[in-house]
Amino acid sequence: MNIAASSLLVVWGGLTVLAGPSSAQEIDRSEVERIITTLSADDMEGRRVFSPGIERAARFIQEEFAAIELETLDGLDGYAQPFKMYSFAAASSRVVLNGRAVPSDRYGVRVAQEAIHWTEKDDINLVRVGKDDDVMQLVLPVTNSDLNTLVLVHESHRSAFDRIKTFMSRPVNTMEVGTGASFVLVLTGESDVDSYEIVVTATVTERDLGNVVGVIPGRRRDEIVLFSAHYDHIGIRPPVNGDSIANGANDDASGTTAVISLAKYFKAMGRPERTLMFVAFTGEESGGYGSRYFSQQVDPDDIVAMFNIEMIGKPAREGPNTAWITGFERSSFGRILQEAVDGTPYSFYPDPYPDRNLFYRSDNATLARLGVPAHSISTTPIDVDPDYHRVTDEVATLDLDHMTATIEALAKGAATIVSGAATPTRVDASQVN
Repeated sequence: MNIAASSLLVVWGGLTVLAGPSSAQEIDRSEVERIITTLSADDMEGRRVFSPGIERAARFIQEEFAAIELETLDGLDGYAQPFKMYSFAAASSRVVLNGRAVPSDRYGVRVAQEAIHWTEKDDINLVRVGKDDDVMQLVLPVTNSDLNTLVLVHESHRSAFDRIKTFMSRPVNTMEVGTGASFVLVLTGESDVDSYEIVVTATVTERDLGNVVGVIPGRRRDEIVLFSAHYDHIGIRPPVNGDSIANGANDDASGTTAVISLAKYFKAMGRPERTLMFVAFTGEESGGYGSRYFSQQVDPDDIVAMFNIEMIGKPAREGPNTAWITGFERSSFGRILQEAVDGTPYSFYPDPYPDRNLFYRSDNATLARLGVPAHSISTTPIDVDPDYHRVTDEVATLDLDHMTATIEALAKGAATIVSGAATPTRVDASQVN
């Protein structure tokens, strides 16, 4: 084999591989450990939205971007991209069926407007769950719909009703007042409901959230390669062996660590051909609010690719040095990454869990709905992971050598897209739910 004088032998995730001259820049494992340890520390309190912990995490990410000397997004004073959220909680309610008031323990309300007053004359989506019906199959789809919905549940389903009512007791968050759908669940022994009246008033609380955004301007200002991860998690949970903090080391401090590490990597490479944008999204765990707001502030046609990085702290079931890509068939994004790392120890392959709809369960989906080749990259065997959304998701459960190698693979996999040599095909937005 002839090796060009300009090529280098470098250590990549513990393996010696042949690479081109640009590979002298590597991902520093000690930095990976420092960043993820800080983001998933107990004083971050699980980084739940609206908590002091997530504010501390946001400040830390901003400090990292400042140390790397990233530029700010046009229109922002700094790296923070703040926006408002509105939280709705029922203050008073009354439910009447067939002229008779329903006791409060037999109905639940999730309200997304300041006030509702429904009767049978209004255009309300009515769902009836009979004695022989599957409650969850009928109810769960409408809880996430954009229709004001009244669900009448046969009283034989009391236990399922109680579980759903508990879920509904949480406040509803929306990005604009008056844009959300309200949902009322009633347990009834009535064989037929001819008339109803539902009156609810809500308290509305304005709350602050924010993404963190940094930029490396390229020669092509309007061609953006986006690297993203969500930095929020689920906060404080019921204690297990005295531990109540869901630290979210893998989900998704690992992805956020990758975004910061890639920003440092590409900054050291000099001015890129395409503009690089690094975003830590908020609110992914509670409705994808950060990515939804971000998508309204940029022209999606300018984003040529989105690398959304999710849970890369554990080796994939296909073995070390592999990572999977959601929605692989929806654009040429995955094939481009495969070609870019051809000849190295690393490989990318399609999401092995298609039945879990992971393409729709992270921030990439928001941009994909706008036609962006937006995909999540992960390595965690999600079907058997014992730490997902649990207080045990801590740095001690992760493989940091694997994680460092994955970040390096992402840097190499992105090379031809960053240079402009390759451009993924667009996602067909009409085929994205």
